[in-house]
Amino acid sequence: MANQRGRIVMTDDEVDSFLTQQRSATVATIGGNGNVHLVAMWYAYLDGQLWIETKAKSQKVVNLRRDPRMSFLVETGNTYDQLRGVALEGTGVIVEDDPGLVWEVCVNVFERYNAPYTEELRPFVELMAHNRVVVRLDVDRVRSWDHRKLGLDPIALGGSTAPSAG
Repeated sequence: MANQRGRIVMTDDEVDSFLTQQRSATVATIGGNGNVHLVAMWYAYLDGQLWIETKAKSQKVVNLRRDPRMSFLVETGNTYDQLRGVALEGTGVIVEDDPGLVWEVCVNVFERYNAPYTEELRPFVELMAHNRVVVRLDVDRVRSWDHRKLGLDPIALGGSTAPSAG
């Protein structure tokens, strides 16, 4: 049997499309005690670069100031034949002294999850950007998978969690 791992890797274009289309990520930083600190985050995706906006005093920012290592996971699929994901590892770069960039990231997040930005919506984005920093992930490693490439017959959604997943 051929190497299944090699068959399911996404191309760069597929990774780009996937990250453009998806909505939520799990972001990991390293806490002061050495444990992994995981949080669910919405994210911006600007020119192929991943960003998050967060409070300047958030735990993830405190962690990144101490240890800049950061991981980022985006995944989807409720059955094995539909699993897709991208896991990125790298350095989280905190940007806090560029109000224009903070604004751009906040507008991108707002548009991805709410509605197209208009001047009437400025107060909402201003509230979102208040006391915020943005974090860019400088990627060192990308791992991806798309089980749809395996050509499996559709698998019915089952198990005890099926009622809440479908």
